[in-house]
Amino acid sequence: MELVLSADNSIKSKGTPPSSDGERKAFYEAIRKQHMTPLWEVLHALVPQQPATPCVAALWRYADVRPYLMQSGELISAEEAVRRVLILENPALPGQSCITQSLYAGLQLILPGEIAPSHRHTQTALRFVVEGRGAYTAVDGERAVMSPGDFIITPSWTWHDHGHQCALENAEPVVWLDGLDIPMLRFFDAGFAENHSERVQPIMRTEGTSYQRYGANMLPVRYNAPFGQTSPIFSYPYDRTREALHVLERQAPVDEWDGVKLKYVNPATGGSPMPTMATFMQRLPAGFSGRPWRQTDGAVYSVVEGTGSVVITRAGQEQVLEFGPRDHFVVPSWHTARLLSTQGCVLFSFSDRPVHQALGIHKEERLS
Repeated sequence: MELVLSADNSIKSKGTPPSSDGERKAFYEAIRKQHMTPLWEVLHALVPQQPATPCVAALWRYADVRPYLMQSGELISAEEAVRRVLILENPALPGQSCITQSLYAGLQLILPGEIAPSHRHTQTALRFVVEGRGAYTAVDGERAVMSPGDFIITPSWTWHDHGHQCALENAEPVVWLDGLDIPMLRFFDAGFAENHSERVQPIMRTEGTSYQRYGANMLPVRYNAPFGQTSPIFSYPYDRTREALHVLERQAPVDEWDGVKLKYVNPATGGSPMPTMATFMQRLPAGFSGRPWRQTDGAVYSVVEGTGSVVITRAGQEQVLEFGPRDHFVVPSWHTARLLSTQGCVLFSFSDRPVHQALGIHKEERLS
C-alpha cells in the first residue's frame, strides 16, 4: 500500500476513498473494546495551542466566609476534625478539593485551648496567618508562635501539630490559610500519612532556633539539609518582610507590573522554600495601576493589608475582583491579570512555579 501526504497534512493511502462516518464509528467501537482510542479525535485537546485550564478566577470575601468558619468551631472540635478546615474550591472544579488543578487551599480555624493533633504526610504544606494571635505550630520538635502575616512551612513527612496557648475567656480565635500540593501528589499516587503516637509531639528545641541557625545569611559549617529540598527555616515572620517591602517602596524603583514584589527563598540554596510551591509577598503603593501579565503557574492570593482590585481577562471576557483585608482570590494559569490599588495594599501569594521551572515549561508574559 502506498501512503501519501494530503493537503491537510494527514497521511492517507493512495487510491483509497475516504471512509464514511459509519465506518469510523464502527472502528472506534471495535477498538474501544480493546481499551484503545484514536489520538486524532483528541489531539487538539491534548496538545492545545495555549493553556486551556478548566479553572476560573474566583474571590472569597472574608466577611462572607468568616461566619461559616466560626460556626464550624461550634459544630466540631479541632481534635475530632484532625484539621478544622473549610476548603476553598475552584467554582469550576466542585468536589475535587482543589483551588487549581495542582494546588489545594483552605482556611483553618483553631480556638483557644484547642489542639490539632500531631501527624505527618508526604504532602508539603504552608500556613499563612490571616487572623488572631495566641496559636502555635510545632514542626519537627520546634514551636513557632503565629502572628498575622507570618508564613510557616511544614516540610514533607515532618511531624506537626497546632495549638492555641490561651484559654482565657477573651482569647481570640486564630485563622490561617493552608496551601498544599495535595493535587500534585494525588496525580503521582504518592500520598502517605501517619498519626503520631502522642497528641502533641515532644519539643526538642527552643523557639527561634531554626531562624537563628539558618536565617542570618549564614549556615552551620557542616550544614546538612534537615528537610531535603525544603528550607531549613520553617517560620518567616511578617514584621521583617513588611519592613523590607516598605523600605524598597521608598528607596527603589517600583515595578510597573508587580509593584514591590519579593519571593521567599531557601537560604541554603537561594531557590524556592519548597520544591513544589513558591511564595511571594508584594506591596502595591497607593495609586498603583499595574500593567497586565499572564503566566503558566496559577496563583493563590491572600490580602494582608489594604484594598485594591484585580482585572482578569480570559478569551475576551473581563472580570473585576474588588478585594480587601483577609480576602482570598485565585488567578488561574494563563489568565491575563492586572493589579490596582488606590490606597495601597500588601498581598501574599503562592503558586506551583518551582515545578514548572524544574520541568522547563514555565512561561510568563508581561504585557504593555
